[in-house]
Amino acid sequence: MKKKLLPFLATTAALILGACSVQTESDVSQGTNTSSEEKPTIEILGMSANETDMNIVRDQLIKNGFDVKLNTQPDYSSFSAQQDAGNFDLAVTGWTTVTGNPDYAVRSLFTTNGDYSIMSDPEVDALINEAALETPEEYQETYKELENVLVTEKAYIVPLYNSLKAQAFDKNLLKEESIHLSKSRAFAWEPVSFSDETKNETDSLMLTQTMSDLTSLDPIKANDGSINQLNTNMYVRLVNLTDDDQVTSEGALSHSHAIAEGNSDFYFVLRDDINFAAVENGQAIDTGEMVSGQDVIFSLNRAKDSNSVPDHRTYTLHEHIDTVELVTNLSELESIQLSNGSGTVLEGLEENLDMPIADAVEEIAEVDNTSGSYQVIKVTTTEPFPQVLNYLAHQSAGIVSQQQVESVNNYDINSFNPSIDIAYGDQRAIINGTNHLYASGPYIMTTKDDYEAQFQANPGYRPETKEAPNIKNVTVRFISDPDSALSSLRSGEIYLLYGLDETKYEIVENDDSLALQSIPSNAVTYMLFNTNGRTVSESANLRKSILYSINQEEINAAYEGKKLPAYSTVSPLVDTGNELVADPAKVTEYFEAFINE
Repeated sequence: MKKKLLPFLATTAALILGACSVQTESDVSQGTNTSSEEKPTIEILGMSANETDMNIVRDQLIKNGFDVKLNTQPDYSSFSAQQDAGNFDLAVTGWTTVTGNPDYAVRSLFTTNGDYSIMSDPEVDALINEAALETPEEYQETYKELENVLVTEKAYIVPLYNSLKAQAFDKNLLKEESIHLSKSRAFAWEPVSFSDETKNETDSLMLTQTMSDLTSLDPIKANDGSINQLNTNMYVRLVNLTDDDQVTSEGALSHSHAIAEGNSDFYFVLRDDINFAAVENGQAIDTGEMVSGQDVIFSLNRAKDSNSVPDHRTYTLHEHIDTVELVTNLSELESIQLSNGSGTVLEGLEENLDMPIADAVEEIAEVDNTSGSYQVIKVTTTEPFPQVLNYLAHQSAGIVSQQQVESVNNYDINSFNPSIDIAYGDQRAIINGTNHLYASGPYIMTTKDDYEAQFQANPGYRPETKEAPNIKNVTVRFISDPDSALSSLRSGEIYLLYGLDETKYEIVENDDSLALQSIPSNAVTYMLFNTNGRTVSESANLRKSILYSINQEEINAAYEGKKLPAYSTVSPLVDTGNELVADPAKVTEYFEAFINE
């Protein structure tokens, strides 16, 4: 039966549904917008923080003849509940590639059974997997083909823009040269110093973030804005990213790392000057337990195992890891060539070491870097995969204490009940005063409530070195409204605002006490189509009609020219040449094709 084209209605009011009950799937499937007798109303789901984007998109869709309903949620938790219930046609969402590599920009989002994927398309899966094995010189064309399938041909997503990344800080209180802004990596706290260095020991570095409900402080159980910065500062990783997205051992657990010929074996020489921190009587203490190769093996094996914990949200980031082991035979390092052909793995690992590797040991008691005794970790991938290093720099590859995690996670995973069982990293343990965290990074969370979280420097993190945290205490206040956060910065309640909206740059620039840092980011805002139970789920033609209604130039104008074009989440990383151009003729063409399906 052909669908009837009814007169268009312009819905201009946003429906605030935060206090409403979530519809069931049966309610969704019986909604009027799926009737073949009516033009479907497009329901746009988003958070109040996305209100500008939702209003612009609503107006653009209305201008192209669509009825629109806004489903605006106050926070991420209620947004997720609505998304999980299927109460949307389009969900305004975003993704920041915090690892600096394009595979991360697509794998979790668009592969079948990806951590954050609601779609399943074998062609998309194949292209993502093909590009993952290629060098940057090779994968540009593959990612272009992926975008053509994902956006041009099937319109699973609607790209809106690529953002700048910015932060503002009180330049009178904080030493400007100690403040770093990285393209991908979350803001690192340990280099920051007060201008008056005597305050480093006594005053708290006041920061903020929007989300107060923390998904998990177990690094493998979350990958969202509620914990990325927190876990990045609480758990050390084998490698890090520089400010411009290069893989480095600086600020990491490894002294150095090397890639063996064939791009499947990766070696890391571990430091011996990082201990786990714990919390006793509200204070961070040095447990005296070295972050060891055994902890690395445990951490990475659980990171890649989807069944290692309930609700594992990051395993697809690490599915290319095959084995993780300690190397105890120096002849292996001496006999294998580096991937770039510049020498042996041993020579590559020793290049930046103060003391050459005299012995590769297994037992923790035998480790002594000053005498040349090191633990050496070997990570082997399932296939050649150079991008694995970027994933090892991600917060989900943070090193946890095997002893502590196993002692806390003593539940039966098959009968785990989240309303009763407390897993490692559950914020309820910290809120209730039974802090079970063991932090391998420069800071550990000591307390948390609905308003703020308190952190203290890990006294066992590279003590007596310039890499030890400068400021002892850090407070992260939870301020959900961006305007309120900026007001708090200007009034001196917080000292640094990470993630400043582009529309607020002028305010900061006109404030003599504040400094602004801004760079192009890896963050892309886009709209995701519902792939189950809605009319848009069944019709690529309808989705493409909506796609070509979107005018990115108008969106950019609303942000005073401070947004960048995007075609997919890989746009900031790979120049595919694709661009979205609003086209009313295509809107009509694809909508008529939809009517006649």
